[in-house]
Amino acid sequence: MGHILDGFFQAISLISSLDPEIVSITSLSLQVSGSAVLLSALVGIPAGVLIALNEFPLKKSLITVINTLMGLPPVVAGLLVFLMISRAGPLGTFGVLFTPTAMIIAQFLLVTPIITGLSISAARAVDRTSIETAISLGAKKFETMLFVANEARQALFTAIIAGFGRAIAEVGAVMIVGGDIRWNTRVLTTSIVLETRKGEFAMAIALGLILLALSFTINLIVNYLQGERK
Repeated sequence: MGHILDGFFQAISLISSLDPEIVSITSLSLQVSGSAVLLSALVGIPAGVLIALNEFPLKKSLITVINTLMGLPPVVAGLLVFLMISRAGPLGTFGVLFTPTAMIIAQFLLVTPIITGLSISAARAVDRTSIETAISLGAKKFETMLFVANEARQALFTAIIAGFGRAIAEVGAVMIVGGDIRWNTRVLTTSIVLETRKGEFAMAIALGLILLALSFTINLIVNYLQGERK
């Protein structure tokens, strides 16, 4: 029990002293996950609203595929990205394997179905009468999409926050495509695994506390937005 307490106090000391490696790891985690979620939102929200507002063949099948991909195992996503960007892959000439860019691509693949699926649900929840009124007043398709997105903005923001929560806590995919290289591609989750294996529990606990703090903040924001919607 003593060594656990010692590790905890050392972890607090590392955080409070702004240890350069901890700052670097945390900063990269936020940059990678933030970039992936931003790109996913730019793709997923318009796609989700567009799917929800329109009827077309195989719509139910498409939604089923999206819902299935919401639970895509991270290691599978990492493997797919690795195969695409490795030297033998079709995108190997870009040389992004074992770089933050590769990690962003992997997280984008994981987060986009989540934001898209939640955006579909958010758009469906908008009062249909309001949508029909907007259309009757001359709103075109793009304007109708903007109207629906505005009406569902809290739910859509919740979708973004949920996507960020998935991204920041992800370990398998970023480890496969990022390589967990010190000062280059090491993020919170992969560092916790590495430091635990090395027996550096103070560092692992420090990084774990930061990750918990981020997760707690994300949950607070989601709960607040859900309360606002009610």
